Amino acid sequence: MKVFITGVNGYIGGTIANLLISKGYDVAGLVRRRELIAPLAKMGIEAIAGTIDNGPLLQQAAANADAVIHTASHVDPYSIDILLETLKDTGKTFIHTSGSSILGRKEYGIASRFIYTEDYPIAPRVERVAWTAINHHVLQAAITGIRTIVIIPTMVYGIGTGLHKESIQLPLLWKNALAKGKGIYVEKGESIWSNVHVADLAKLYLKALEKAPAGSAYYAENGEASFREIAAAMSTKLGVQETISLSMDEAIRIFGADMAHYGLASNSRASSDKARQMLDWQPSINSIFDHIKNEISEA
Repeated sequence: MKVFITGVNGYIGGTIANLLISKGYDVAGLVRRRELIAPLAKMGIEAIAGTIDNGPLLQQAAANADAVIHTASHVDPYSIDILLETLKDTGKTFIHTSGSSILGRKEYGIASRFIYTEDYPIAPRVERVAWTAINHHVLQAAITGIRTIVIIPTMVYGIGTGLHKESIQLPLLWKNALAKGKGIYVEKGESIWSNVHVADLAKLYLKALEKAPAGSAYYAENGEASFREIAAAMSTKLGVQETISLSMDEAIRIFGADMAHYGLASNSRASSDKARQMLDWQPSINSIFDHIKNEISEA
C-alpha cells in the first residue's frame, strides 16, 4: 500500500512515516524545501517538493496513493477540500490530524474535572470553531465514498523519529524555563492536559489506517499532567525548587494570545478508551516527567 503524507518532514508526520516504512508501506510525502528531498530519500520516503497551496500537485499525489494522512495543517480548508474532492468515490482512506485544544476554554489556568470522550458534543469557543467545523466536514465526507478518519492528539511529547525531533508545547516551556532559571506556568497553572508520546501516537495512525471504520474520530492520550506539575519538573531539572507564575498579559506578550490561552492555560482532558477498544491501540509509554528529566536538551 502506498501512503501519501503531507508534512512528512514534520514531527508527527515524520514519525508516522518512519513507522509505516518499518511495516512495509510505501510512503510519499510533501515537503516545502527541496534540500530535504535527499535526507527523506535516505529514510525511504518518496519526497515531493511543494506546498499544500499547490492544488494540482496535491491532486496528483493523492490520486497516486492508496491512502492520505494529512498532518501539514489542521486549519487550512482549501487543501483539505482538494484532497477530499480527489478521493471522492474511490473508497480510499483519508486521515486528518486535528488537535485537542478544541476542548479548551479561556480558563486562566484553573483546573477542570471534565474528561471528554468522542461521544460528547463539543461546543467550541469562537477561536476554535473553524477547527471543529473542519473535523466535522472530514467525517461527513465519509458519505462521499471516502474512508475518512480524524485523529485528535493531546499534548504530544517525546523525540520524533523523522527529520524534526521536537514537539511544540514542552520545548516552548523549556526554552522559557532556561531563560528564567526555573519552570513557568500561566496564571494558576492548575489546568490539565492529557498527553501522548509521539511513538504511541504514530502507532494509533497505523491502527487507524489498518482498521478504523469510515467516519470515525479518536482522541489520543496516555496520561495527563497539570502545567504547574510540568513547571515543577522543569525546575527540578534546573536544580531549583521555585517556579514562576506568568500573568496572562505577560504570557500573551511572550507566546501570543492563542498559545497563551489555548496551549498553556486551558484544560484539554480526553479519554482514548475508544481507540483502545475499537482499534486495539495499546500505548505503552506514560513518561512525560521522565522525558523532561532525561530527554529535553539543556542546550
